[in-house]
This record gives sequence, C-alpha cells and structure tokens, in this order.
Amino acid sequence: MHTKKFTILHSNDMHGDFLAEAGSGSGEMIGGLALLSGYINRVRSEEENVLYVIAGDMVQGSLIDSEYRGVSTIEIMNYLSPDVATLGNHELDYGLEHLLFLERMANFPIVNANLYIKKYHKRLMMPHVILKKAGFDILFIGIITEKVMDSIIRDTEIGSFISLEEARHEVGRICNAYKNSDIDLTVLLTHIGFESDRELARMLDPAWGVDIIIGGHSHTILDQPARENDILIVQAGVGTNQIGRFDITVDDDTNSITEWTWNLVPVCEKTAPPDQKLLAFIDSFRDVVDRKYKTLLCKFATTLTHPCREEESTLGNLVADIFAETATCDVMLMGSGAIRSKELGPAVTLGDFRACFPFDETLKRYTITGSQLKGIFSHIMRPDNRDGEGECYEVNGAVRAVYNDRKKMLESLGIHGEPVDEDRYYTLGLIGYHADNCEKNLNITREDLTALGGTKVIATSTVSVLEEYLQAHPNLNRHIEGRLVFRAS
Repeated sequence: MHTKKFTILHSNDMHGDFLAEAGSGSGEMIGGLALLSGYINRVRSEEENVLYVIAGDMVQGSLIDSEYRGVSTIEIMNYLSPDVATLGNHELDYGLEHLLFLERMANFPIVNANLYIKKYHKRLMMPHVILKKAGFDILFIGIITEKVMDSIIRDTEIGSFISLEEARHEVGRICNAYKNSDIDLTVLLTHIGFESDRELARMLDPAWGVDIIIGGHSHTILDQPARENDILIVQAGVGTNQIGRFDITVDDDTNSITEWTWNLVPVCEKTAPPDQKLLAFIDSFRDVVDRKYKTLLCKFATTLTHPCREEESTLGNLVADIFAETATCDVMLMGSGAIRSKELGPAVTLGDFRACFPFDETLKRYTITGSQLKGIFSHIMRPDNRDGEGECYEVNGAVRAVYNDRKKMLESLGIHGEPVDEDRYYTLGLIGYHADNCEKNLNITREDLTALGGTKVIATSTVSVLEEYLQAHPNLNRHIEGRLVFRAS
C-alpha cells in the first residue's frame, strides 16, 4: 500500500470579508484575510502536502470590493495564493467581460465545467485542473449554481448546463476522460448549495471516483461532513471567521481515501498571528475607500437590522417602503439578498450605505391581477424557497400575507387592509434583476407580467433612489409588523 497524507484547507462565500472584527464579549479579533492568511501560512509551514481551495463567491459584499469592482479582491487572493478556485454566482456581478478580466488577473486556476458559449458549444472557463502533489494526481472540477444564469440572463450568447442532471453529466464526462491518467483523488468544487450538493452526490456513478465535494452558496455551518454515496460533503459557512480543514490519507493503489478528519477551524488571534504584510496591503485599499466614503449620509432613529433574508426585517421594511413610495405601487417585492449588511445605523456613512447596497439596478412597475399576485406570494413564501438557496423578498407596509407551512398554502393576502380580489388589478414594483428572472423566481412569465400594462421604468438607479431618500428624511425607523407571517400549523 502506497499512501500519502494531505491537508486541504477550504473557504467559500468570502464576499470581500477583508477585515477582522472584535468578537462579542472577549474583544478578540476574529476573521479577516490577514488572520486567515496567518493560519494558512502556519499550516503550510507545519504540514508537508497542503492545498488551499475556494468554492466560489470571492467577490461582492464589501465596500473595498465594490469600489474596485473585484480587482482588489483578486489581488488579495493572489497574495493568499489558493491552489484552485471555482466560480460563484457573485463572480458575475460586474458583468461577463469583467469576469474574464478578473480571471486573467488571477495567479491561480478558476475552474468551471458547466458554463458554456452556446453557439460554439465551448466551455467559457477551464473546466478542471489536475494538481500534482507528492507524486499524486488530484483532479478538481468546478460546478456552478443556476443562479449564475440569473446574473447573465441578458447575455444570450452564454448558456449553461445547470440542472443537477446536467451537472452530473459534465462531471461524468471529465471523470471518464481522465480515468487513464491514474487520478488518485477527485474533488468537486461546487457553488450550488449544501442540499443540492447532497442530491448531486447521490446521482454520481461511483465508478467515476468522486471522493469529496467542497461546496458553497448556502452558507452552511457543519459540525462534521455529510456523506452521500460514499462522497464526503463539506462547506465552511460564510465570510472569513472560519476555514474548513481536511486531513486525509490517500491510497495510490486504490485511488481512495483511507483515513480522514475534518474540522471547521475558527480564524482568530488564538489560531495564528495576522499576516502583517497582507494587512498593510489591504490597508492600502482601505485608506483610499475611507477617505472617499467616511462622510455622514444620514441618521436613523435607531439601528435597523437584517439578520436573515428568509424573514421580515426592519431594514428590509424600510427599503421596500422607500421603493414602493417611489414607484407608487400597491406591492413592492424587494430581494432580501440585495441587502448585504446585517445592520445599519443609527449613524450611516456613505461607506456604510454603499457596503449595504452594492447592487445598482432599475426599478420597474407592472400591472397584474389579484389572482396572479396570489400566485406570486404562494411561490415566494413556500417552505422550500426558505432553505438558504431560494430567492426571498421583503415587502412594503401595505402588504399582509400569511402562509401555512404545514398545509403548504397561502392562507391570506391583504393589500391596504383589504383582502386581495382575484379579479382586480394591482400595481407591482420589482427590481430589474427580479423582473428579468420572473418566471423562475416569481412563477409568472414575462408575457403575463407585461400583458396588462407593459413595463414602466420608474428609475434607472435604485442606489440613487435610496441615497436621495435617506438624505432627505432624517430619523427614519421601522418595526417588525407581520408583513410576512409563516404559520407552523
């Protein structure tokens, strides 16, 4: 038996989480890329065969990243020097052309097997990479979530094999093509969400030899890996407060894992000292951003929060109300995931604001029937949309919706204090992104959405709408009002 020990460190959904923060209670600094780099450097010095991999969403979520459109993130990732990364849906946020620019900037391979240029049936990215370590060949394959297609739906030249069955096919094609290369370990780097990872694992042919799935997108925290079809499945939450660590022994004769341990390691001052050179490098970006964005934009009456995108929040209520007032619509559906901070205020700097609302889009208004409106709320409030992978919404104060999870049905929907009349017409406000993806996210076709009144563009910049409103309205406040209620029985 010829065996070798390897350590695989993995991150996902880092979202530009560059800076450490003081932990509650202890005051110990946790997270941030300088401490993360310190831990990675320590492991690389202590262990012989170390690989560091990233399962998507390196970019988007911080002011530094937004200001530099991901360039700062890739430069910093180059400093961390991952061995391989895969695409997440937010890598497309700055546009397809910019993604290709960022990919060329990276000093590490970014793999994805199922994003295609449709006309030529050619993959857009490098589908896989075989890393040679200690005489062993390790195959990494990248798989993306269907969310990436939401981001580039306006680009008709790009397509993707994004269903789980299609993803399975892509994995099989690559594994079959490289069997004769004597692959010792096969790892899928995915960005499809934890439950989808489990389902995909069950669908894979054991003969393909997939050993590990390292995933992202659903921000799942685990105590130990899941195991499906003899495949180990892991994820490392969100941000940089923790990092996943596999210590495995691989048998070269059987091309299999004979022993393994996995831990979710906290990234803090106790784990490793910060990488001072990287800290100085990050500060060079932060200094520029701070000078530009430290001006006070507004002040709320209190701190508004957005702790969970699946539930009503005070910050979400405020944003939905502002857009509803601007669009003069009966119902405003504001995508919860577009609010990127867990809290904001009471003092709000321009930097705080831009970090919280990094996505700029159009604001549109439509006219639909009460029956269609009920269908939309039945779709967005259903339980399987609240699994960490669905598209959830905040709504304006005119709305009161009650959903019964046990019966899986919308019990009631009221607008302006009156039950929705299925035959009456209502105006609906949507962000352009959600209008473009209405069939999947709202369960209404583009044709039905525009049949009664077409599309009315209210504003071409949602960020400008919010910024102007907040500056003109001091001491804003909101409360949880029961706009969206989910009943267990």
